[in-house]
Amino acid sequence: MTKKDYYEILGVNKSSSSEEIKKAYKKLAMEFHPDRNKSKEAEEKFKEISEAYAVLSDSEKKKTYDNYGHAGFDQKYRTQEDIFRGANFDDIFRDIFGDSGFGDDIFSSFFGGRRGRKRGADLRYDLEVSFEDAVFGITKTLKIPKMVKCDSCDGTGALDGKLQTCSKCHGSGQYRVNQRTPFGIFATVITCSECKGEGKMASEKCDKCRGKGLREEIKEIKVKIPAGVDNGNRIKVSHEGEEIKNGNPGDLYLFLHVKTHKFFKREGDDLILEMPISISQAVLGSEIKIPTMENEVKIKIPSGTQSGTIFRVKDKGVSNVHNEIKGDLLVKVNVEIPKKLSKKEKETFETLMKEEEKVNESFLEKLKKVFL
Repeated sequence: MTKKDYYEILGVNKSSSSEEIKKAYKKLAMEFHPDRNKSKEAEEKFKEISEAYAVLSDSEKKKTYDNYGHAGFDQKYRTQEDIFRGANFDDIFRDIFGDSGFGDDIFSSFFGGRRGRKRGADLRYDLEVSFEDAVFGITKTLKIPKMVKCDSCDGTGALDGKLQTCSKCHGSGQYRVNQRTPFGIFATVITCSECKGEGKMASEKCDKCRGKGLREEIKEIKVKIPAGVDNGNRIKVSHEGEEIKNGNPGDLYLFLHVKTHKFFKREGDDLILEMPISISQAVLGSEIKIPTMENEVKIKIPSGTQSGTIFRVKDKGVSNVHNEIKGDLLVKVNVEIPKKLSKKEKETFETLMKEEEKVNESFLEKLKKVFL
């Protein structure tokens, strides 16, 4: 498949200046960047214009492309890593999205994560909550030890809070090293060892953080635990992870561990309650009070109820954490057999047993007539 001309992609020509090429790309990026345009076609177009700009904004790559076209260029720059190495999109996206870092993640996903801003480490916090708090939700105040920006130097690492442009890389954070080979001169972009790629340096280091720009602090964070969470659920708290010098903070992840309840068990959004009833309640029927997570309700036990029968009480379960629709309360009745009987109770059961034996004898007679 023949590749499209880079100049044609950006709508410029070979005589266009670097500023004209940059202006053309910026206009197209505003139109097709996936954070602005959600269509699949826009995603592919954004990749295409970004590759064209990575080549035409680099004097060395542009020269190779102008002299040899795609055939010669693709032999020298075989991978996207080669094509995008050294390309600088930061100022363009800063003009489009400001300093928020908006759009960095999308661009990183396209081109191997090389362009995104630096990001602090994510933090994990294991949080134990009661069964009731998981059902109803709660706001917790957590104390999280984490790295934060030094308040003395405002995260710069400089004693007076001011940074000076690195004299080695002149503020770019990187520099080129040209290497002559039998196949031509190859340029390699190297991170500046003097400023560690920052482009700026502190003339004197901050005493409090020793030039790191960060210090450890125990930070109080209020976190809302929504109603309906379950054991093993994970809650993401954006930007509350480790901070990093000249970058964005990571995220905080809460891993929930829900304590068991003395009476209730959970199955999805339903609650399960095992309720003991007496033989007389099961045989004759009754109306009993049962607890829920909110109050007491009455349910009717029909006569002849068997042990293990489950009764459903609507909307007395747990709210779904996503749509807030409530589950049900499932009441499993267990008929209790008394271990000790009073004299009167014993006489009553003996009379009942004699009646049952008459019923059984009558049933056996019927069976004999059928089979004998």
